[in-house]
Amino acid sequence: MIPLWEKDVPLFDPQNGFVPYLEPYILENGKQNSCIIVFPGGGYTHRASHEAEPVAKWLNSIGISAFVLHYRVSPYKHPVPLFDAKRAVRLVRYNAKKWNINPKKIGVLGFSAGGHLASTVGTLFDQGDKKSNDPVEMVSCRPDCMILCYPVISMAEFTHDSSKKALLGDSPDPVLVWTLSSQNMVTERTPPTFLWHTSDDSSVRVENSLLFAMALKKHNVPFELHIFPHGRHGLGLAKDTPHIEAWTKLCEKWLESIGFIEKAS
Repeated sequence: MIPLWEKDVPLFDPQNGFVPYLEPYILENGKQNSCIIVFPGGGYTHRASHEAEPVAKWLNSIGISAFVLHYRVSPYKHPVPLFDAKRAVRLVRYNAKKWNINPKKIGVLGFSAGGHLASTVGTLFDQGDKKSNDPVEMVSCRPDCMILCYPVISMAEFTHDSSKKALLGDSPDPVLVWTLSSQNMVTERTPPTFLWHTSDDSSVRVENSLLFAMALKKHNVPFELHIFPHGRHGLGLAKDTPHIEAWTKLCEKWLESIGFIEKAS
């Protein structure tokens, strides 16, 4: 396990004691590989295991190195999870040569609340602090692509109330609600994005993905969106749901199209 910070974890709560870390699934194939960091869902209260290791192993199977981010959740509030997500992208990029990773092909993949976290690092990224004493903090945290699976996007209309409460508390600042509604922060610099959702998701409404897709369209950001007609929330790889399991093949083809993996000969 790779700690995000060797010491002086920002906003660390000794009462909580959890230290955020990356769980590596690095390919050892002698190549400079693309990499995707996986953010499991869990409503900002926990991290769902079925959206962690199995997803990283699927990415390995299609030729992509992966990490699972074990980010801080409630009782931690914003901006702590975003600090962890940004740091994860920086750390992988900083160590790209050591880990045989292409520093220009580092993506993020998130489910549900993890999808919200992925969308925030993809819309609120920065190019690094060139004056920092920490060389990792000098590196850009902009992901090169995003994969958002039944994501929470809005903290206002169509939001997932329990995720919002866990992240922002009972009476959040309206400016923060606006800023963390990721569709509002999309620009032409937002990375290309793959989204999927089910139309009858009763937990995180499909409007979240639709709002984000419309924002991407408005700013001419390439995206691919798949809405499946039926399916419960939290399916992960959807191995038990054949018509939705197709999302992984669709995503693999999309990753080929943006140059993250080599096209099959």
